[in-house]
Amino acid sequence: MKEQLQARFFDEVAIDFGHYWAVIKRNLFYVVVFALVMSGVAVWAAKQLTPMYLSTVSILVESKAASPVSVEEIYGFDASKKEYMKTQFEILRSRKIAEKTVRRMELHNNPIFMPESSTPSLMSQVRGWVSEVTGGAETPSARLSEEEINNAKVKATAAKLLSSVAIVLVKDTQIMELSVSSPSAELSSQIANTMADVYVENYFQEKVEMTTKATNFLTESISGLRTKLDKAEQKLSSFYEENQVVNIDGVTGLAGDRLSQLNSQLMTAQHELEANRAIYERTRQQVDRETMYSLPAILNHPAIQRTRDEELKAVRKVSELEKTYGPKHPVMVAAQAELIAIRGALESQVDELLSSIGTQYQSALERVSKLQTEVQVAEENYRRLTGLETTRSALQREVSVNQQLYDSFFSRLQETSEIMDFESSNARILDVAEVPAFPSKPNKPLIVIATFIASFGLGVVVALGLDMSNSTVRTPEDVERKLGQRMLGILPLIKGNKLALRTYFDGSNHQFSESIRTLRSSLSLLNIERQNKCIIVTSTLPQEGKSTVATNLAFALGQIEETLIIDADLRRPSIAKLFGLPKYQPGLSNLIMATHSLDECVVKDEESGLHVISAGTVPDHAQELLDSEAFANCIKALKSKYKYVVLDSAPSQSVADSLVASKVCDSVIYVVKAHDTSENLVSNGISRFLRIGSRVDGVVLNQVNVKKYSKYDSYAGYYDEYEYGKS
Repeated sequence: MKEQLQARFFDEVAIDFGHYWAVIKRNLFYVVVFALVMSGVAVWAAKQLTPMYLSTVSILVESKAASPVSVEEIYGFDASKKEYMKTQFEILRSRKIAEKTVRRMELHNNPIFMPESSTPSLMSQVRGWVSEVTGGAETPSARLSEEEINNAKVKATAAKLLSSVAIVLVKDTQIMELSVSSPSAELSSQIANTMADVYVENYFQEKVEMTTKATNFLTESISGLRTKLDKAEQKLSSFYEENQVVNIDGVTGLAGDRLSQLNSQLMTAQHELEANRAIYERTRQQVDRETMYSLPAILNHPAIQRTRDEELKAVRKVSELEKTYGPKHPVMVAAQAELIAIRGALESQVDELLSSIGTQYQSALERVSKLQTEVQVAEENYRRLTGLETTRSALQREVSVNQQLYDSFFSRLQETSEIMDFESSNARILDVAEVPAFPSKPNKPLIVIATFIASFGLGVVVALGLDMSNSTVRTPEDVERKLGQRMLGILPLIKGNKLALRTYFDGSNHQFSESIRTLRSSLSLLNIERQNKCIIVTSTLPQEGKSTVATNLAFALGQIEETLIIDADLRRPSIAKLFGLPKYQPGLSNLIMATHSLDECVVKDEESGLHVISAGTVPDHAQELLDSEAFANCIKALKSKYKYVVLDSAPSQSVADSLVASKVCDSVIYVVKAHDTSENLVSNGISRFLRIGSRVDGVVLNQVNVKKYSKYDSYAGYYDEYEYGKS
């Protein structure tokens, strides 16, 4: 059982393309009919559509148009940027271009482009625009002027024109293709060419307007700049007159040099003053003459040094003469007199030098004071000149800036004025729109073919969807694919009244008879190596044909061996009624309860030779009887007497009688009514038998529409379609 469940799981996971193909073939007729019907509808609808003609004009957009001066720079528009082509694309499909085209061609009054049938929608748009303009809902008293109505028509027509226009930027080029679709071939080409002309002219008009605005702007700016320049020049001139300076840069330079020289002289004089002050203050101190002689200023004086040298010579001479002459010797007297004279001269020189030191100190002091005064005056003069230079520089800069601005704007004004007489455009028409010979849409053959393909595909999807949503068991393929069980046989659907008991022997229903024989052969071949004496026949629900299968299988087995059929459905027995037995006829329940003997319970059908045991007296405890040892002994005894024992049991979904009875049987045949019972119920019913260990030989599919499925599926071996089994 585990292997069977696993096999069913993997079969469900795998995609069975063969099954889907069989479903498509089975429903192919209906799918084709549906597709043909929808194609016919598409043919009718295509004939109702208005043919539309498409005309295309090519426009070459130049990123740099011929121009003597780039006026766009005034407004910050750069045609060299890569966004330029996108900008032109948006301009071409703008409402402004569309409205200009509508007004030029009067498309709002053209009956072809704006037919009378579109009047209600146009008026509704007019009312909407009026409501927007008035800021509220339209009132009954509202009255529209002719101009307002005309403008509303133009706007509505422009909106329709934009919906009929397709613009394409040709990749890696500066070419735009403008395509217009309309009901008229001539009108399509006229609209395309006119719209292209409007776009080209619009650039020139915009450029002229831009130039005019630029000229006005430059003129106003130049007037203001001229006034500012005159004022700046007047200020500079007044500055020169008031300060009486011509070359203020040179004067300031000289003043700076003079101040630098005076500062240098002042520093030198201050150093000399400091030196003289030190000598002067030392000479004023109370010191002896010898100490005075040792002062550097006196000691290092050239005259003092010469006199001192003479004094040293005189002293040396006196010292040498003392060794030879006496004090009073004329030579000695003369030498002494010379020494005295030299020392006297030295003192005189020292006194004069001391007197000159005081004079030099006073002179140095006066010089420093004078230089300080001159430096102060020079600094004040330099600061004044520097201030004047700063003021003059500011005034000069103001004049220069205003002059540059004035010159620049004046030059641009002259250049802009020249553009007024220079006509140029950034675009030109490369290929004009030709009158199309054939409509571009609707493509009627394509519509019909597409409708057929789509309808066919939809039909296939619906067929597959219905097949997937149908959970019943319909074909032998479903038995193997959905239930994972062996297909023992199929019984064809026989229309008309209820199937007669002896239909198996009726030569007019040879297909049914052959199906029963096929079931018998399948069962015999399946159990060729084992004895299969006791066979129980059951189903999931009532009215699936289990009693029919059990009875006719018993007829078929009875043709080759002695066979007994038992009505094991003790709750709703049917065998006795089928064979015309009386209700009081003892049967299985009486045999189990030992109220009657076997001979009393067995009835032989004289026409077929089949032995029959009915249900007998209907008990209150049917399941207990079937689960009893007496029932098992009874079946055992019957198996020893008959070659085949066929039990017609109760449906497995309703009660568990068939499960209990299957324990003493050799095999189970499960009957399923085609297109009726859910696969889940059938699977659950079969699984219950497998779980208790009963042997399920396979499934018999009952009431199959053989004629319907024989065109698409192979049923070889299940029935004789060509009457070769007919006797």
